[in-house]
Amino acid sequence: MKLEFKWSRLESLTALELYEIIKARESVFVVEQNCPYQETDDLDPHAWHLSALVNGELAAYARVVEPGIKNNQPSIGRVMTLKKFRGQNIGRALMEEAIKFTEQKYPENDIKISAQVYLQKFYESLGFYSFGEPYDEDGISHIDMIKHENMSA
Repeated sequence: MKLEFKWSRLESLTALELYEIIKARESVFVVEQNCPYQETDDLDPHAWHLSALVNGELAAYARVVEPGIKNNQPSIGRVMTLKKFRGQNIGRALMEEAIKFTEQKYPENDIKISAQVYLQKFYESLGFYSFGEPYDEDGISHIDMIKHENMSA
C-alpha cells in the first residue's frame, strides 16, 4: 500500500477533489456518527486540507485551521479515515503528517485539537495533553488537547 499525502487550500482543490472530501466527511461525521450538523463550515476557507490517498483514492483526511481563526493557535480537526481503510495505521500517518506540517508552517505555536474522548490515548501517543473537562459537542463527548511547540511525538 502506497500512501500519498496532498496538501491544498480550498481554492486550489478541483471540483472532484472537493466533492470527494465533502462526501467522505459527511459519510464519517454525519452518517456513521449519526450526528446531524452543518459539516462544511466557515473554517474551510481558512484551512489547509490534507488528503491521504491510496492508489489515488481518498483514504483519510484532516484539516489545519490557521491560528487566530478558531483558536489563538493552529488547530488540527476533521480527522477521519474512511471505513474501508481503517486498521492500517493510516490515521497515525495522517496525524504525523498534519503535526509535521503544522509545526513547520506555524513554528513557535502550540497545536490545539478537540478530540473525541475515546481517542484521547491515541492523541496522547502523538504528544498531545488534555486540559479541562470533557464536554458534549454534537452529542459526542470531546476533550480539548494541546501539543506544545517543539515537543515531537
